[in-house]
Amino acid sequence: MKRLIMTMFVIAIGAGLYAQDSFFPSKAGMVLTYANNDAKGNTQGYTVLTIKDVKGSGNNITVTYAGSTLDKNRKATSPEITSQVVIKNGVAIMDINQMIPADMKNQGVKIDVSGTPVELPADLKAGQALKPSEITMTMDLGIMKMNTQVKSEGKCLVIEDVKVPAGTFKCHKITQTITTTGMGINNVVTTIEWLAPNIGQVKTETYDDKNNLVSGSVLAELKGR
Repeated sequence: MKRLIMTMFVIAIGAGLYAQDSFFPSKAGMVLTYANNDAKGNTQGYTVLTIKDVKGSGNNITVTYAGSTLDKNRKATSPEITSQVVIKNGVAIMDINQMIPADMKNQGVKIDVSGTPVELPADLKAGQALKPSEITMTMDLGIMKMNTQVKSEGKCLVIEDVKVPAGTFKCHKITQTITTTGMGINNVVTTIEWLAPNIGQVKTETYDDKNNLVSGSVLAELKGR
């Protein structure tokens, strides 16, 4: 459940910019299934994202999508969470609280998000640096509040063909150094994302501060393209 919420959160945060620049799946009926792998490449489970509905056009659209998680045997491990992103003038307007399961809401959990997402220019070129990003997430648990800050810096390394189980896609390979600060603890990781036009995330890799591969994901299936 935690991985599902964070996966949808990351996608939603970038949705306006990805949609504006065609790096986000915004066609109703698309179903993207990601295999979540450990450092050795062994699949530990799956995340499924389904584009339920798309209204509007250009830089002003509303995308309704749902996410669910499966174990390595493809049995559901969480209920489907439906979320909506409103993209107005190319900027995403979303409420992270809609991604919180009902049982957590009943316990009084509330999450607020502010800051600026990672920008991906429409004419992004190999070697081009991305603007620094900073996002603050506050989780109100009722009896206490937890603040988490996420800062990132990155660049587009190359534009290349990437082969995954769902097919071969021409992707922008983007690397980012992400620093997360929460409860007085800093955590630094490096991520590499391969993003394809009109598809979004195709492949990811996450490395720790010693450059050891920690986890990754690949687009295992794509339906309704």
